[in-house]
Amino acid sequence: MQIYEELKARGLIAQVTDEEEIRELVNGGKAVFYIGFDPTADSLHVGHFMALCLMKRLQMAGNRPIALIGGGTGYIGDPSGRTDMRSMMTPETIQHNCDCFKKQMERFIEFGEGKAMMLNNADWLLGLNYVELLREVGACFSVNNMLRAECYKQRMEKGLSFLEFNYMIMQAYDFYHMFQTVGCNMQFGGDDQWSNMLAGTELIRRKLGKDAYAMTITLLLNSEGKKMGKTASGAVWLDPNKTSPYDFYQYWRNVGDADVLKCIRMLTFLPLEQIDEMDQWEGSQLNTAKEILAYELTKLVHGEAEAEKAQETARGLFAGGGSTEHMPSTELPAARFENGQIGALNLLVACGLCASNGEARRLIQQGGVSVDDKKVESADAVFAQELFQGEGVVIRKGKKVFHRAYTK
Repeated sequence: MQIYEELKARGLIAQVTDEEEIRELVNGGKAVFYIGFDPTADSLHVGHFMALCLMKRLQMAGNRPIALIGGGTGYIGDPSGRTDMRSMMTPETIQHNCDCFKKQMERFIEFGEGKAMMLNNADWLLGLNYVELLREVGACFSVNNMLRAECYKQRMEKGLSFLEFNYMIMQAYDFYHMFQTVGCNMQFGGDDQWSNMLAGTELIRRKLGKDAYAMTITLLLNSEGKKMGKTASGAVWLDPNKTSPYDFYQYWRNVGDADVLKCIRMLTFLPLEQIDEMDQWEGSQLNTAKEILAYELTKLVHGEAEAEKAQETARGLFAGGGSTEHMPSTELPAARFENGQIGALNLLVACGLCASNGEARRLIQQGGVSVDDKKVESADAVFAQELFQGEGVVIRKGKKVFHRAYTK
């Protein structure tokens, strides 16, 4: 099976333009394609997984990825999927986030001469002359067509700033610029980016003629993929300092029964034949599938050694009596204790298991907290400081989240 057919079999392709030309380029290893990443944080999260895995698959098949960091468009902000305008970032913050992205992407794709490229659209967008841009690019855009695009329609009632209205033009110009300067002939993006990508294809064809090769492909369920990056307590990051390898493993170990095989098919590099056999699994076999998913993705992001540690810790904890060595942990400073004690609410917030005392109180009232396998019955419960010395205590949130708290 060739790579384009594999992408379809894995459920990664939703819409395309010029499918036969795209198939020929991708299968022939002649695609120079870009995927954009807005530098809105200093770490990628699991919502970026589909894009990163796609880049890796296509590079393995001989194609050349371009990771386009939106250092320029980051000054504007993509209105897609948002109900309000993004806050402005400083140039220093944008550059820092760009640098962090590259370090994480290097685990997925290989950069270098003739290999993957990382470009920053600040390099060409920030130097544009406004009047020249209006004359060269603005004349190619119909305001009526732009307002019909989903990325703008959903914002019209709340209010769409003129700043954000320019985002489509900027993204289209990115493709146009890279087509001319580095031979970029294909763009990939989420299903919420379809209008923006079509604008780029149309700009190339209007400026350079109908024979110009400019293709677009969207990823199936990429908007759902973005939701993958969010949990009740925040984002699941690829940076181990933000989300530990164990927590990362547990996130995937806890996906729903209905989603596990879909995630394995779309995100892992297991052979399709093996995954097809797993399609028949049910009951307890789905727990095995979840372990496979969690292990494969943790290995991909954090390496085999960390994946082994996370799996060993998780299995030990759920079997009872497992080691706490690799469990997410929080060292409690002496200032956290008052008169040699710490309250249950303070403990949960200090360990990052709850965002506020109110959330911690509700969790305890619902019977969702245990300390050393003993359920915390009251939000007023307190724990003596000496309990946290040495190995400390193991806090269990719900059925599947474990955390160690200790003092020195």
